[in-house]
Amino acid sequence: MALLLVGINHTTASIDLREKVAFPPAIISEALSDLMALPAVAEAVIVSTCNRTEIYVDLTVDHTPQGELQFRPVVEWLSRYHDLNSDHLEQSCYFYDRTEVVRHLMRVSCGLDSMILGEPQILGQIKSAFAFSKDYDAVGAALGRAFQAAFSIAKEVRTETAIGESPVSVAYAAAVLADRIFSDLPSLTVLRIGAGRTIELVARHLVERGVGSLIVANRTLDNALEIAGRFDAAGALLSEIPERLIDADIVVSSTNSQLPLLGKGAVERALKARRHKPMLLIDLAVPRDIEQEVGQVADAYLYSIDDISEVIDDSQKSREEAAQQAHSIIERGVEAFQKQLRSLNAVTTLKAFRDKADSIRTLELEKALKANQKGEKTEAVLESLARSLTNKLIHSPSVQMKRASAEGREEILELVRELFGLDEDE
Repeated sequence: MALLLVGINHTTASIDLREKVAFPPAIISEALSDLMALPAVAEAVIVSTCNRTEIYVDLTVDHTPQGELQFRPVVEWLSRYHDLNSDHLEQSCYFYDRTEVVRHLMRVSCGLDSMILGEPQILGQIKSAFAFSKDYDAVGAALGRAFQAAFSIAKEVRTETAIGESPVSVAYAAAVLADRIFSDLPSLTVLRIGAGRTIELVARHLVERGVGSLIVANRTLDNALEIAGRFDAAGALLSEIPERLIDADIVVSSTNSQLPLLGKGAVERALKARRHKPMLLIDLAVPRDIEQEVGQVADAYLYSIDDISEVIDDSQKSREEAAQQAHSIIERGVEAFQKQLRSLNAVTTLKAFRDKADSIRTLELEKALKANQKGEKTEAVLESLARSLTNKLIHSPSVQMKRASAEGREEILELVRELFGLDEDE
């Protein structure tokens, strides 16, 4: 196993950099193909969310030195793919190899490495990334074992700890922020831009808090209307956002668009039509859906996903005890994973041992059958077969034990006694 991870997240990189290295769904297959073309890469999974981009790979045999694995080729690939300076990018990256990759993956899957401790969406995102790579034939035994171990631990953490009891997530935090800024949610209108899981959860939390009306904007009217029907809301096209913006007190956006959907000019015109009634804009997308310049507009209050983490810290402390329990479960999981790998390491040796024994058995059986066909007595044939099998099976171990004894390597003799269950007086 030569697992390696190169990643950035909300603790190591600004949102400006994170949006530059993000992999939207539309380019994942192309990126995987390009990554798998590297001579050093045998398996690969690309995880890309609003808070992190992580490249998981298993190196080929030719690129697995005994010492520290080489991260530079992956960093250079990531830099080249997104047209970034590799030295600058490397300063914001974190690196793990071998078992540490598994430990980190378990922490991420459990929500322990998230912007909001214990947030539940990340596990689904990790599973989706893994499934995509598997369908693309970019996953083999090494990454397969690592990710399945992480999923198993994440399930145990969710079951055995209280880390997922309260609905804390980025979506929940966005809804809490809106509730804190506006005192009368029932009188307000929310414009929701996007159709993903996060944006749906934001809408659901706002509806539960009693928001007055909801508008759902999407690329196709059918999708917008289908989503709107779940919330007794109105549907609209993305092209209709400028005119719908006039009615919006709260705008929440999370799409996979590579370019901003909402600019400074549109917000200025909407606020003028609203007679400068305040507008809250929450941009949960990476890359961002709303131009940064919108934050400069009077009466427009723009929050990015990074701002959410600074504003919302409720329930974080209540989850710290559960997080400690989760860490203990993860360490047990890592230990079990290591034991599994060690047991797998024995498979090759065991197979060679069995093959050699089978080869000796086949040869001696052929000799015994020929002797029997020549009319030799059955008892004599069986006696010869048993003696010959015994001598040939113990010959090589006997030679090696004598050599070890002569060289003073007593540990070899002790190991043999352990392997064959020999008593001291035998």
